[in-house]
Amino acid sequence: MAASTPSNAGSPNAGPPGSSPSGGRTPGGRSSGSGLTASLAFERPILELERKIEELRDIEDVSLGGELKPLERKRDRLLAEIFSNLTPWQTVEVARHPRRPQFSDYIDGICDEYMELHGDRLFGEDKAMGTGFARIGDRRFLVIGHRKGRDTREKLACNFGCAHPEGYRKALAKMKLADRFGLPIVTLINTPGAYPGVGAEERGQAWAIAENILEMCRLKVPTICIVIGEGGSGGALGIGVGDRVMMLEHSYYSVISPEGCASILWHDGGRREEAAEALRLTSKDLTKLKVVDEVIPEPLGGAHRSPAAMVETMKDVLVRTLDELCAMDPEERLAARYARLRDLGNGLEPLPEPQRAELPKGDAAPAAKGKAKASGKTKAKGKISK
Repeated sequence: MAASTPSNAGSPNAGPPGSSPSGGRTPGGRSSGSGLTASLAFERPILELERKIEELRDIEDVSLGGELKPLERKRDRLLAEIFSNLTPWQTVEVARHPRRPQFSDYIDGICDEYMELHGDRLFGEDKAMGTGFARIGDRRFLVIGHRKGRDTREKLACNFGCAHPEGYRKALAKMKLADRFGLPIVTLINTPGAYPGVGAEERGQAWAIAENILEMCRLKVPTICIVIGEGGSGGALGIGVGDRVMMLEHSYYSVISPEGCASILWHDGGRREEAAEALRLTSKDLTKLKVVDEVIPEPLGGAHRSPAAMVETMKDVLVRTLDELCAMDPEERLAARYARLRDLGNGLEPLPEPQRAELPKGDAAPAAKGKAKASGKTKAKGKISK
């Protein structure tokens, strides 16, 4: 059932924090100029500046301090300006960045020991959901998280982070094991949603997620849930109930992806930016709505620009929160968790309404359709009575 492995920092499949998927690494964990192909549209001006800085640094035996410093200051100002004013859709793009730290990066950079646990004891092994015992110093805990994969082979094996029912049942079995031994639980959420295929539905996808939500409310051990990238729908909620719910600054947490929302509402996935605005999925909105307890700051320019710094920040947050929750009386902690869940949505001031979009041509509002039918029936009755 368990495969004992140390923290797999030397694994060929998971490069160290700060490395690109191809293995290239630059000082400070930053992407090299070749990262332009993986850049986001609004990052292009920043990457052009970085390319100039790297070209100047490559020139030997020339004193360029006077030229480099103004360019570096300009780059930092541009980073701060752009990333402090991201639109909701741009936040979604950052959360999906291919070089953003993933589950394996945090395990490698944070844990002194990690022993992976496999299987749900019912159907099979789901690689999209990682579970295992971990240790930071003298702190022992269970860690659970979504895996997305780096290269094409890994992404296909992990189903792009979309877990099946066996993944959620595996997570629940390991959580009950941790509860039995009094080990705290940490979950790292990064999924566009649970897998919606026919096979997953036949094996009880909705039931598995609902059961996880119920059982996580009852766990007696401290539970910390952190959205590290995408927090999509029930796929995120299946491991997202805890004493502390946090999210990274440029991650998102939503009932549905912007593309899915746009397809349902307007039959046009291209209107994803409008959907992202209406969904209130950013860390700023969710803090106001009291859905998350804490926003974890990311390095300047996002976690994908300085993965090593992000891993260190995550380690500090985990150690602090584990110590805080473990110091609480178990009954007091359970009561606080219950009160937090019951308080969701209560006493909130309504946020400003987003601009309403028009329905697709040919689609009438439900109220208008109802009125039309009612008026038609009235006229018909009038004719019969005559």
